[in-house]
Amino acid sequence: MPLSRKAVLAVLAAGTLTAGGVLFAATQSEAATVAASCGAFFDDFSYGSRTDAAFTGNGWVARSEAGGPGVSGATWSADNITFPTVDGQKVAQLTSSTDGSSGGTVQSELRTAQLRFQDGTYASRIKFQDTPASGSDGDHINETYFVIGPPQRYNYDPQYSELDFSEYLPNGGWGATGPIDYETSWNGYQEDPWDPRNAHSSQNQSLDGWHTLVSQVGGGHVKYYLDGTLVGDHTVDDQTHSLPVYPRVPMTLSYNLWFIDTAGHTSGTSTYKESVDWTYYAKNTTLSPAQAVAAATAVRSSGASHQDTLDSSTCTTPPTTAPTTALTTPPTTAPTTAPPTGPANCSNAPAWSWSSVYTAGQTVTHNGHLWQANWWTQGSEPGLTAQWKDLGPC
Repeated sequence: MPLSRKAVLAVLAAGTLTAGGVLFAATQSEAATVAASCGAFFDDFSYGSRTDAAFTGNGWVARSEAGGPGVSGATWSADNITFPTVDGQKVAQLTSSTDGSSGGTVQSELRTAQLRFQDGTYASRIKFQDTPASGSDGDHINETYFVIGPPQRYNYDPQYSELDFSEYLPNGGWGATGPIDYETSWNGYQEDPWDPRNAHSSQNQSLDGWHTLVSQVGGGHVKYYLDGTLVGDHTVDDQTHSLPVYPRVPMTLSYNLWFIDTAGHTSGTSTYKESVDWTYYAKNTTLSPAQAVAAATAVRSSGASHQDTLDSSTCTTPPTTAPTTALTTPPTTAPTTAPPTGPANCSNAPAWSWSSVYTAGQTVTHNGHLWQANWWTQGSEPGLTAQWKDLGPC
């Protein structure tokens, strides 16, 4: 039955919905109302072309600049972003091709121009394809949907944030055979030698055709759903089992179609496509997959092809706090060295604050003791975690 006005207001005040919450049986309109309370972003890509004023006016960019990821020397073509009708729906279509050479490899990317996405619920309906639209099959093509922040400033940058909602490899790659789909949450990485700090899940199955992907980012967890089924729940990296993979900074929303390498190419030119029916994001709000799809459907049913209330929402504070992230790999247990017994000089140290960011060497007072940060930290209480060294009682 539809939610009462009182129930809707209660959910709005809480700022968070769960899969078992009261909105589970809500109407599309109510789902959209609750999600929009914290701001929402929706687009069903009803554009004439990538030069359409509405396309750029709504904050989208068709990539043309050189660089990674993908085959070194490949180009990115803005003209490879088009808006045809596929299976009865207007879509954003990415087209990429290769003749097996770096100069003959052209990739495509569609992204938002601004860093505006962090906590909340993400959803999109995407058509993946196992075979090329033309040419020989077998290329290591990567069909993606993701959010990413600014580039790393240095190895293991504590502000680096990236969530790969889907990296679908119909013909395999990275040492794996296809078809395989990856979900990956990042803390950071070292470029050379390569050392990733991330958590990932994968499904060895074909995703040829239409699929709905939903991801919940809240409470220190990044949860990934494929067609309503939970396929990943990430909190810390797979390598050290201690570094949080929760995003620390706002990110751009992106789709790209690129070649991992040319090792799988056989002959001629092969062309691949990926289609996006719609994309949706509910800011600072955790929706179940059913709720997210209902909210997106409600916006489309209203006749709107685009909605953006991210900057005019009434909910500005995330319902959860991102977990601590470290500049270097922290130990997995708290230090065992006994704190000094003599009094410490606490006169110049501020009181510890949950929301403040501290870097290595900074001191704070907390519970009558002086503490020194061992590395970059935020939200970790002195005395309870390895992020702090006890310098003794004040």
